[in-house]
Amino acid sequence: MSTTVTRSTTAVSRTAALARAEVTLLVRNRTALFTALALPPAMIGVAKTSLDRSGAAAKTGLSPGELLLTGGVVMVLTLVVYTTLVAAYVSRREELVLKRLRTGEVRDAEILGATAVPAAAIALVQIALLVALGAALWDGRLPQRPGLMLAGVVLGTVMTAALAAATAAVTRTVESAQVTALPLILVALIGSGVAVPLQVFPDGIAQVLRALPLTPVADLVRGGWVGGMGAGEALRALGTALAWTVLSVFAVRRWFRWEPRG
Repeated sequence: MSTTVTRSTTAVSRTAALARAEVTLLVRNRTALFTALALPPAMIGVAKTSLDRSGAAAKTGLSPGELLLTGGVVMVLTLVVYTTLVAAYVSRREELVLKRLRTGEVRDAEILGATAVPAAAIALVQIALLVALGAALWDGRLPQRPGLMLAGVVLGTVMTAALAAATAAVTRTVESAQVTALPLILVALIGSGVAVPLQVFPDGIAQVLRALPLTPVADLVRGGWVGGMGAGEALRALGTALAWTVLSVFAVRRWFRWEPRG
C-alpha cells in the first residue's frame, strides 16, 4: 500500500515539475500566449456581432447570451487547449525535449499531461469567467444542471488535449501546425453549432454534425446551463464525447511520435 502511494506521489511531483516548466515556456512564447489569452474573447465578440445581425438565435429558442456561452466554451477549448497544444507538442518533439524526457523516469502520460496543464488551466479560468459573466449579465441565471456542464467541460478539455497530441503526430513542423489544426477548428466552429446553430440545418445534416467531436461538448454545456436536456440526450452526448476521447487517446498511444522524422 505504501509503495503504491509513494509511486503516485512521485508521479504527481514529476508532473507538477514538468508543468511548472511548461508554464515558463508558455509565458515566453508571445504568440502562443496571445492565442490563449486574447483570441478567444475576440472570437466571442465576433460571434456576438454575427448573432445580432443574423437573428439566428431566434431560430433556436435560446437567447443570444445562452448561445454565446456555449459557443464560447467550445471556442476556448479549441483555441486555447487544442491549437496551443498542437504547436507545443510539435515544438517539444522537434527540439528533442520529448526524447530527452523519455530517457528518465518520467512516463509518457506524465510528459503529455504536464505539457497540457498550462493550456488547460488557462482554458478553465476563461470558462469560469464566461459562466460568471453569463450569470451577471443574462438575468442572473446560474447553470441549471452544473454537474452536466462540468462533465462537458472536463471531457472537452481531455478530448481536445488528446486530439492535439494526435494531430501533432501528423504535423511535421511548428510552422505547419496551424494548417493541420485548421480542419478541427472549422469542424468545431461549424459542426458544434458555434457559428451556425444546428437547428437551422436539415435534420439529416444536423444528426451527422452531432456526431462530430466537439458537438456533444456544446450540447452538454448548453444542457447544463439552460436545462431541459433529457436523460437520453445527456447519455448520448456523454457517450459520444467519451468515445471521441477514447479514440483520441488510442490514436496517441498508437501513432504519436517522440522524436523528429528521419
